[in-house]
Amino acid sequence: MSLLRSIFHSGVRLRRLLIVTAIASASGWIATRAQTPAVSSGERYRGWAIYGGTPDQSRYSSLRQITRSNVKQLQVAWSYDTGEQGGLQTQPIVAEGMLFGLTPSHKVFALDAATGARRWTFDAGLDSRGANRGLTYWNGGDDRRLFTAVESYVYALDARTGKPVATFGTNGRIDLRENLGRDPKSQSIRLTTPGVIYRDLLILGGRVSEGLPGSPGDVRAYDARSGALRWSFHTIPHPGETGHESWAKDSWTFNGGANNWAGMALDEARGIVYVPTGSASSDFYGANRPGDNLFANSLIALDAATGRRLWHFQTVRHDIWDRDLPSPPNLVTVRRDGRTIDAVAQVTKHGFIFLFDRVTGRPLFPIEYRKFPPSDVPGEVTADTQPIPTKPRPFSRQQLTREMLTTRTPAAHEWALAEFRKFRSGGQFLPFAVGAPTIVFPGFDGGAEWGGSAVDPE
Repeated sequence: MSLLRSIFHSGVRLRRLLIVTAIASASGWIATRAQTPAVSSGERYRGWAIYGGTPDQSRYSSLRQITRSNVKQLQVAWSYDTGEQGGLQTQPIVAEGMLFGLTPSHKVFALDAATGARRWTFDAGLDSRGANRGLTYWNGGDDRRLFTAVESYVYALDARTGKPVATFGTNGRIDLRENLGRDPKSQSIRLTTPGVIYRDLLILGGRVSEGLPGSPGDVRAYDARSGALRWSFHTIPHPGETGHESWAKDSWTFNGGANNWAGMALDEARGIVYVPTGSASSDFYGANRPGDNLFANSLIALDAATGRRLWHFQTVRHDIWDRDLPSPPNLVTVRRDGRTIDAVAQVTKHGFIFLFDRVTGRPLFPIEYRKFPPSDVPGEVTADTQPIPTKPRPFSRQQLTREMLTTRTPAAHEWALAEFRKFRSGGQFLPFAVGAPTIVFPGFDGGAEWGGSAVDPE
């Protein structure tokens, strides 16, 4: 586990935030060593001003002072006590000499990054807990802002003072329950992962209910200055939109999910934002959403300025196994068939890496559509085939077998074997059955998880 995750991803009761002389890469797993040229300026990967380090989500640092030979000499430079108890699942950012972070109750704090001295705090006055993985920093010339989420609201704060920017939205905040095409009072949506900035746009996803009724997972862009909605992309397509036929006729009015809760990657030069989505609601039974359910479980490339879809790929059709895309993709440059290709790599909960040409969406390796057993659960109609990438090989085991059960003691093995015989274990995409427990493997947490992947571009 990386230093950042060991400090900030903790389910125990945590009061003290420790900052050492450097923040390490926040990666849960190294996906692949991309064959890319070194960064010529050396400046691109020298800071951590956004979630994931840089817009390409590399989670990489080109700083050289800390090495394998001297890392054991690191000492605590300063510490900051949030004064709160509870789980803390957040990733601080550092911008212009300030460290910005969140407490377990979602208060924002700003510290002098060199000394740890507190500069300001912001308390929205709302009772809020749970995952809140970071903040978004925007530099609009002399206007420096932090965007932070508390419950269904997103606040714009003056980065120098921590005061809400009164001209943003309504009294400094916008309500994510609005502009979804449904009654805002009946919607439930909040951010677990911060949005991305493209020019003067704040592009956001959100976490919604995994059951019914559920809110739709629209991807939306807001004006970073005024908070006005600039564009929306409907991940549950409306009538006349691409993919509408892959749902029930009226799904767009009541189904939920297909949401971006895990974060996004941004190709700033091309103006493309890459949006991974989660499963449709409800997660484990899809009788009320017949069809493949586009754009759930999809990697979507959108024009960052307009929200226009450029290309997409659906990694799981008609998901009933909660196979959300769990983390932002990585933007990489690879060598393939003698050519240098700007690519996007997406890891999945079921243990695969999907690799696409960043511009066209063309897979870099063949993807096979394989048949899987149908469901016999009343009302459920599973997809006939599912896409399986032929390369790279999966990074997680794909099926639990009796040979993998514990041999710690003969008694433990016999107990595990007896339990195992009660279950159906058919590997990926085995539908659930009535009256017979089914092993989901890899488990619901992956495979890949929200911590994401890291790439060494050098």
